Amino acid sequence: MEELEHTCPHPRTTLTKPAIFARESSCDCRAPHEKLTIAQARRGTPVDRPVRVYADGIFDLFHSGHARALMQAKNLFPNTYLIVGVCSDELTHKFKGFTVMTEFERYEALRHCRYVDEVLRDAPWTLTPEFLEKHKIDFVAHDDIPYSSAGSEDVYKHIKEAGMFVPTQRTEGISTSDLITRIVRDYDVYARRNLQRGYTAKELNVSYINEKKYRLQNQVDRMKEKVRTVEEKSKHFVYRVEEKSADLIQKWEEKSREFIGNFLELFGPDGTWKQVFQERSGRMLSYALSPRGSPCNSPPRELSPQRSPSPPLPPRPLAQRTAIVPKLPQRSVGLHQQHE
Repeated sequence: MEELEHTCPHPRTTLTKPAIFARESSCDCRAPHEKLTIAQARRGTPVDRPVRVYADGIFDLFHSGHARALMQAKNLFPNTYLIVGVCSDELTHKFKGFTVMTEFERYEALRHCRYVDEVLRDAPWTLTPEFLEKHKIDFVAHDDIPYSSAGSEDVYKHIKEAGMFVPTQRTEGISTSDLITRIVRDYDVYARRNLQRGYTAKELNVSYINEKKYRLQNQVDRMKEKVRTVEEKSKHFVYRVEEKSADLIQKWEEKSREFIGNFLELFGPDGTWKQVFQERSGRMLSYALSPRGSPCNSPPRELSPQRSPSPPLPPRPLAQRTAIVPKLPQRSVGLHQQHE
């Protein structure tokens, strides 16, 4: 008998392309698909093909909790080929409820997750042995919390009994239900935001009165934002003025200290001005005590070229000259005659 080689697809080695969609014929490998135990898979056997792990879900509003669950499923074994089944809108609306995203949006969200190798569209709600055999699935990965749906207490109960179930851990604090709860809780905020972005009240299923209320609230918020912006600008302007004032005061203090220093150098007790004043006072005092004499070669007073000689007086009459001569006493005349 001819031995057939495995042609199972291998995990992607690049993340530049989205994951492929599963074909209707499922896995084309004709080699016998032997059943594995979890211990064998963790040891890395078989070596000629990857371990085919299946994870299913709704994946509405795809978030980090979904991505972390798929990451755990991808890293269960050394060589894992991860197939993700996504339920259609019809099944989801029938067994769980209305979704935010359509099935095509959910398919595309899964295709662009880095841990996914293949996306199976219109996945069944309950996994049958025929489905597992058709897609040659070795193990099913899901969180270990019993999932009650479609009249069953746990839709994965028969998978667990068959030894094909591998549990993953849920991420606390994030789920699709939590996200929807936030939207419902803050409905007014999101309705106002979408009205402001151009959506109509009909598209948002908002009544006429609520529409007017939301638009008024948006106007009030815009006004508050303008006031807040003006306050921020004013604070920034005041801060800049304070900075410039501080710089001016600092420069003024530096110039003042420089001026005072120069003043003290000039007019202080040991300043330059005191030395100059003392030198001048000394020169003036010495000049007053010992003035300089006249030069020896100065011209005589009567011949000085700087001063002209006085004009001669006119001769007086004889009568005036005799009248001016004083009379000598007689004694003096007698003595004069006697001497003669």
